[in-house]
Amino acid sequence: MLLKKVYTLVFVKTESQVLLGLKKRGFGVNKWNGFGGKVEPNETIIDAASREMKEESCIVVKPCDLKNIAHLEFTFEGDPVMMDVRVFATNKFEGTPTDTEEMQPKWFKFDDIPYKDMWPDDRYWFPYLLQGKSFYARFHYEGFDKILNYKIEEVESMVAFYALKKET
Repeated sequence: MLLKKVYTLVFVKTESQVLLGLKKRGFGVNKWNGFGGKVEPNETIIDAASREMKEESCIVVKPCDLKNIAHLEFTFEGDPVMMDVRVFATNKFEGTPTDTEEMQPKWFKFDDIPYKDMWPDDRYWFPYLLQGKSFYARFHYEGFDKILNYKIEEVESMVAFYALKKET
């Protein structure tokens, strides 16, 4: 049986750009990614997403402005822990993206996404994010660089996805 750890991932987008952060330390160091992290005890997932965004980029996103657009599940060969990642997007924020101890924020045009410096799975699901589609994806890795298998499916909405998941 897998143990589940819940994480958040937030992307701020404009019509033609997305804000990514270069991870400076810890898990994912030297990779471009969204902003996020662990959900703390007694914290809602959406509050965690908002908190992590501020901690890692110095910009404020209100929980009410975050749209849950994806659910990602990551498993790793030989590891009993599944990373359960809730992905949010928004185009509303306050402040200026600023370097922190953990992340270096930078805007990228949609056609200049640095896939070679991101997690291997990003090239499969990131186009859904850029198009504003809701989706569910599952990736199974060997180590952190080799995807053994994956599944991505577009869903009508995350609300509908979670309702259906609850029924089964």
